[in-house]
Amino acid sequence: MPLYRQEKDFEHLGVKISRTTMASWIIYCAENYFLPMYEYLHRKLLKRRYLMADETPIQVLKEEGRRPQSKSYVWLVRTGDNGGIPIILYNYTPTRAGSHAAAFLAGADPGYYLMVDGYKGYNKVPEAQRCCCWAHIRRYWLRAIPKGHEKDYTHPAVQGFLYCNKLFEYERSYREKGLSPKQIYNRRLKDQKPVIEAFLSWLDAQTPVKGSRLDQAVIYIRNRKDSLMTYLEDGRCSLSNNLSENAIRPITVGRKNWLFCDSVDGANASAICFTMIEMAKAYDLNVYKYLNFLLEKRPNARTAQKELEKLAPWNEEVQKMFARKMK
Repeated sequence: MPLYRQEKDFEHLGVKISRTTMASWIIYCAENYFLPMYEYLHRKLLKRRYLMADETPIQVLKEEGRRPQSKSYVWLVRTGDNGGIPIILYNYTPTRAGSHAAAFLAGADPGYYLMVDGYKGYNKVPEAQRCCCWAHIRRYWLRAIPKGHEKDYTHPAVQGFLYCNKLFEYERSYREKGLSPKQIYNRRLKDQKPVIEAFLSWLDAQTPVKGSRLDQAVIYIRNRKDSLMTYLEDGRCSLSNNLSENAIRPITVGRKNWLFCDSVDGANASAICFTMIEMAKAYDLNVYKYLNFLLEKRPNARTAQKELEKLAPWNEEVQKMFARKMK
């Protein structure tokens, strides 16, 4: 909820607390008490082999050397859907330069898999094996289907869409059968690799009208040929970046309410607080009680790793204390 709205709500209750005061509290708590846990989560994230990322613009009014109308960005980096403990982190940067993603992921073990959309900035992330999001490819075909031609199987956009659907159908069947990563790897090579090879052969024969939506879809895919099959290398890799898109939604929905961050400190604090909140939600914790817990414990730069582990949302004791009670 935007601070200006909270300020008005407090006024109705007879309490005068300015939005400036509340912003200062949030920034202070984020920098002094949440940051150590955030950095601990970041270190844990960089040890993982399957990562996903996305980014979305925000507005920050007071950035040195930049106009208030300039676009700034919040990046989302999270663990993949590979059975490990989920870790979700947000990171503010003043621009969308790929070097920011590279800096945030610096220190990750070489050879990890990174699932992202088609943004070229991720090309600057070293040591990562890029996976292409097939959900994005499917959307390009869907947008290229003319209205009323959804069942016209002679139309190239419908054909491209059906190729993508076939891959997702296979993935769904693997999940329903509860296949292991090794089994998924073997089945993907048997089932999906031939589909992709046929798809690429079909794609080479397409000659869409230049500038059309069909042309945009063909160009988008041709520019990503090198990463289309990366996910076939490991059964723990995902077919799409949907988890990242879902995880970044709190930012995209939230900014419709709070509109902008006033300062760089506020933007950084927002990224840290969103991380703590979404981590609590990922482990089905009572968000308010978990944040209260962190503020009571007040970890700092000298807090040992083993102590931070006791404060993590996946810790058994934390789970027992703050698990959200279902009605």
